[in-house]
Amino acid sequence: MDAMTTETNTATTADAAATAAPAASGAAAAPALPLPAGRWTHDPLHSAVNFTIRHLGISKVRGRFTEFDAELLVGETLEDTAVNATIALASIDTGNTDRDAHVRASDLLDVERRPTMVFRSRRITGAGEEWTLAGDLTIGDVTRPVTLAVEFGGLGALGDTRHAGFEATGEIRRSEYGLTFAPGMLGEVVKIQLDLQFSEPGTPEA
Repeated sequence: MDAMTTETNTATTADAAATAAPAASGAAAAPALPLPAGRWTHDPLHSAVNFTIRHLGISKVRGRFTEFDAELLVGETLEDTAVNATIALASIDTGNTDRDAHVRASDLLDVERRPTMVFRSRRITGAGEEWTLAGDLTIGDVTRPVTLAVEFGGLGALGDTRHAGFEATGEIRRSEYGLTFAPGMLGEVVKIQLDLQFSEPGTPEA
């Protein structure tokens, strides 16, 4: 009888340990994006870089940049995950050819001296659908910190290619980058909206 009791207690203890192990392992797991690890390349046909800025303080001018590249480097943890992007400032499009040409000129954006806007992430936090992306934004020779609120839209398949979708929003103060032109005409704050799709590693881009 004692032998049977000992055997039963031993089995119960072993079962409890086996049940507790995954839970302990899950509790200790480092946070990560819900995506397979690897280099996710951006899908330019389903991505957009948009912005708005106040005009005369009474309305908004909306525009976009049509030439940009981005990559999502997914690691095993958030600390190993990074987002990098480069935007060609000369590709600005506000829907008015004459205005765009003026914005590119030396007295405004000066795209000869400031050809690109570059983002490099420093920290990613969050879970589920809501994330925060903190990084450095460089325009010309000026770098400042910027934080973006990111919504993860999930995964979808197009043919044999899986895509991950994200929407990011944030804002910058243009004077911090030396863009002080037209202070009475254009607002100080530029609001940014990014719609980005990335293709899974090992699959062709759309």
